[in-house]
Amino acid sequence: MTPHTFLTGEWRYLAMLNYKVDPALLEPLVPRGTSLDRWQGAAYVSLVGFLFRDTRVLGVPVLRHRHFEEVNLRFYVRRETGSEARRGVTFIREIVPRRAIAMVARLAYNEPYVAMPMRHAIGVQQHPDDAPDVVGYDWRHGADWSGLTVNASGRAAPLVPGSEAEFITEHFWGYTRQRDGGTVEYRVAHPSWRTWTVHAASVRGDLTALYGPELGRVVSRSPDSAFLAEGSRIEVHMPVRLED
Repeated sequence: MTPHTFLTGEWRYLAMLNYKVDPALLEPLVPRGTSLDRWQGAAYVSLVGFLFRDTRVLGVPVLRHRHFEEVNLRFYVRRETGSEARRGVTFIREIVPRRAIAMVARLAYNEPYVAMPMRHAIGVQQHPDDAPDVVGYDWRHGADWSGLTVNASGRAAPLVPGSEAEFITEHFWGYTRQRDGGTVEYRVAHPSWRTWTVHAASVRGDLTALYGPELGRVVSRSPDSAFLAEGSRIEVHMPVRLED
């Protein structure tokens, strides 16, 4: 852990459902100082579910809040700084089952976290390199459960340079709009992830109630692509406000 680290933990079994989207839906959400990042000319949103394990804030484990699910809806941005292009993620909504986790994220980063009851299902692995046959994450919005599920197979494989999976997973910065219209930037450090092949992916429930009518309809259809990443240990660094 570095002196700049705010949070550490593990992200595991990342089910990533990816959708091409009209850039006009995302432009109003782009944080100031960044621009939409695209892969082969297309803008994407991703619905991502994963397990958060061994969570520590400033190196301290939080009692009863170390292991939990998260589901987020995100899109991809970039910021040019000198000769470096920082490729990052902006979150539209992040769901966790613990109110304290949501509160800390909102206070520290102004991230759009909400707390809802959640559950998950991870299938059997015969070998650590083998894909679990099914991975699912559910959340309860009001009286009804919604969720995402992927069916995977094969052995974990390294990312292919220049691939869509590399584009989706290797954005190592976060950018969040603040209440006054400014932007904070923070680094998310992790090694390159291996992925498993997904041969079926689905979502269920009324997603328009959570994400609004337009984006809700986008993520309710079949994704344009999906894959399952094994994950790793991660570090989330302290937020830094960008100069206007």
